[in-house]
Parts: sequence; structure tokens; C-alpha cells
Amino acid sequence: MGMSDVENEIDAGFTREDLRGTNLEAAYGGAVSFLKRRYTKDLSGAQIAVTGVPFDLAVSNRPGTRLGPRGIREASSYQPYDEPYGWPFRALSELAIVDYGDLAYDYANIPAFPTALTVHIAKILAAGVAPVTLGGDHYITYPVLKAFAEKYGPMSLLQFDAHTDTWADDDPDRIDHGTMFYKAVKEGLVDPARSVQVGIRTHNDDTMGVNIIDAREVHETGPQAVAAKIKGILGDHPTYLTFDIDGLDPAFAPGTGTPVWGGMSSAQASMILRDLGGINIKGGDVVEVSPPFDPAGITAVAGAHVAVSIICLLGWTMLM
Repeated sequence: MGMSDVENEIDAGFTREDLRGTNLEAAYGGAVSFLKRRYTKDLSGAQIAVTGVPFDLAVSNRPGTRLGPRGIREASSYQPYDEPYGWPFRALSELAIVDYGDLAYDYANIPAFPTALTVHIAKILAAGVAPVTLGGDHYITYPVLKAFAEKYGPMSLLQFDAHTDTWADDDPDRIDHGTMFYKAVKEGLVDPARSVQVGIRTHNDDTMGVNIIDAREVHETGPQAVAAKIKGILGDHPTYLTFDIDGLDPAFAPGTGTPVWGGMSSAQASMILRDLGGINIKGGDVVEVSPPFDPAGITAVAGAHVAVSIICLLGWTMLM
């Protein structure tokens, strides 16, 4: 393929015929789908479906994560020309990836939102396709986990975050981005003994039995040791990976709702994710990207790379 093919590449989000392969469409032009993959509701032949959840509500500081999926998609447009670096396979050429579009929900009927999201993810899983979700408030992981637990049973949760999000909350009707994993553990969606939270640097009296690798441990022991420890905790149990972008230090992700200093660098996160190859991952998300608070787009770029790393981890289970 050469530059003479560019005319046939434009708007690949709609015109792409093959679900595999790199493309030459200019990053600054054309339809803004994730990685310039085809926008489609037809999951025939797909292995991985990227979907957006443009939702924010109970944010503790900055709103704007409803614009996260759009920002991540735009940032991803810089990546589809070369295979993801450092993986032992050609992810874009060997994996059938589609952009499944966004969840449709009634913004004026928030109580109906969680069920709408669970049903949305369940449809993807029922088709035998692995979902990669772009958020959105971190609350979205809770209704997503309901769909995964229905299919696989209690999941191992691998969470990259500044916060544990296990603060006590026994009101089933509350939609809150700081209490959803408390509920997920209590409801049996997550097996805490085989779960791990990485990059934590805010206090919580009760972490619900989830294993913690805090930010200091990441800095002191390094990415290779952290990845090995995570693998030891997860074993071969079905795993869901959620990456709150505030797991990164604000220097590397300023556009997030709850920035906390002392976090991981993007380099550390990329190495940990790469060294997790071989875990039994079933799906994942990247959340809390808030483009209005980062005009330079640094945070969205990080979010897009995290999403690609999740795709590669899924690819490891499918191809290796």
C-alpha cells in the first residue's frame, strides 16, 4: 500500500472493508473512529469491539468525562499507521477490531442508565466479542461488571487508580464513582482475594479485601516487579481491567476529574501493561478522561494508548 491508495482510505470509519490492518488515512482528516476502525453495529467476524460511554454525573471535582470517548477516539487517530510497539504479534493486522459506537441512553432518566449499560455490554459478550469501553465516569465499570459476571462468574478486578473506590455505600440507587467497587465486592461481581488495585495513593479504611499495590511500591520496586506481583495475584482467573486515567500522575494526565500527585508515569504504566501479557483478560475500560481540562490533549493520548494496550492484552489471549 502506498500514498496512491490514500484516496480509497478516506473516512475509513465508514469505508473500511477489512476489520484488520493498518491504514494511511490522515490523522487530521476523515471520520473519527477509534484507530480508524469501521463503525458498525454488526459484530459478525469481530473479535474486539470498542464502545464509548459518554457519561458523567457524581464527579467529586471536575465534570467533563462525558466527552472522554470523543477525545480518546480523536487521540487514537495518531496510532493506526504502525503496529503497537513491543508486542510479540501484529495487533492491528491480526485482530478483527470494530468501533461499536456509543451507548445510547436517556440523559434525563439517569436511574435507567446502569441497566442500559449492562444490556449494551451483554449484547457484545453474547456475540462472542470482547468489549473495550471508553468512559466516562468511573462508575460505568460497575454496570459493565454485571454483564461480565453474568457470563464468567465473579471476576478478578485489575484496577489502575489513585483511589480504591470502595468507600461504603449500601444504597443500591446511588450512582457514585467512589463506591461502586464496594458494591461490586458485596454483590459477588468481584473476587477480592484475586483482585488488585495499582497506583493507589488516597486513604481508605476498608479496601474490601482487595490487594493493594500503592504508588510508592510502583516507584520503589519498578514496573517489572509490579507486573509479576499482579500476575501472581490474578493467576489464570477471568480478569477485567479498568484503568482510571488518574492512576497516572497529573503531570502525565492533567485532564481528569480527581488529580492526585505522586502517581505513575505514562512510561511506568506502559511497561506494566506490556509485562502483563498472558493474564486471562476478558475485557477492559479506560475512564475519567476529561478533555475540557487538558487543552493539549495529553490525557486523551494516554487514554488512547491504554485502550490499545488493553486490546493487545486481549490479543495475547487470542493469538498466543
